[in-house]
Amino acid sequence: MAWSANQYSLFEDERTRAVRDLLAAVPPRSVRHATDLGCGPGNSTEVLLQRHPDAQVTALDSDPDMIAKARERRRLCVPRVRCEIADIASWKAPEPQDLILANASLQWLPDHASLYPHLIRQLNEGGSLAVQTPDNLDEPAHRQLREIASRGPWAHKFADFALPARHNAGFYYDLLSPLCSRVDVWRTTYHHPLMGGAEAVVEWFKGSALRPYLARLDEGEQADFLQVYLQAMQRDYPAATDGKVLLPFPRLFVVATR
Repeated sequence: MAWSANQYSLFEDERTRAVRDLLAAVPPRSVRHATDLGCGPGNSTEVLLQRHPDAQVTALDSDPDMIAKARERRRLCVPRVRCEIADIASWKAPEPQDLILANASLQWLPDHASLYPHLIRQLNEGGSLAVQTPDNLDEPAHRQLREIASRGPWAHKFADFALPARHNAGFYYDLLSPLCSRVDVWRTTYHHPLMGGAEAVVEWFKGSALRPYLARLDEGEQADFLQVYLQAMQRDYPAATDGKVLLPFPRLFVVATR
């Protein structure tokens, strides 16, 4: 599944707010080595650098377009930052890390019961794993995706389609508390006011949740799918009094300190 850094960045301010909140909750300590897993176009890495300006930072993403955008970001063009193409699932730190950041990336990977402990083992004692994942599969935007995929003329193309499982706060607390000195888990719903009506909601998800669905369709089917999806978003996300659409977006946060 290819990504578009430009599409993802259309709502960069809104997407970056969560990583600021996430890093603000990490226990304060000196950070020499840090990694941003799934750095996207580099917005999360930039926040990481602002918080730890002296750290040696590695920004990883599996998508070449995302890494290309990250390398173009002016504040990341410094010797202490490396932007590399890599697969999170097989990543292993070259040296113990003081901070591992994963902002809206791990939800695309399966087997969190193995993945999260693996990441904890890459930390120094006292180091932290800071993770934010969308927790919005029950929101109308996602429910409509599943419904449209299952009942359209393209339904046969989704017969074996399944997203990686997502888990609740208790799952991560029980998984990580035996391995860590502290585990902080919380859930926040952001309400993003988007200019442009339901079309803006579609543009938002074209940068994320729509991508695995559209990847299974040909060009004509994609246009039809998006039209049906837009109609659903017009019903489910009516305009506020100022003409904007308020997009509720729940996110789950985990800060686990070894």
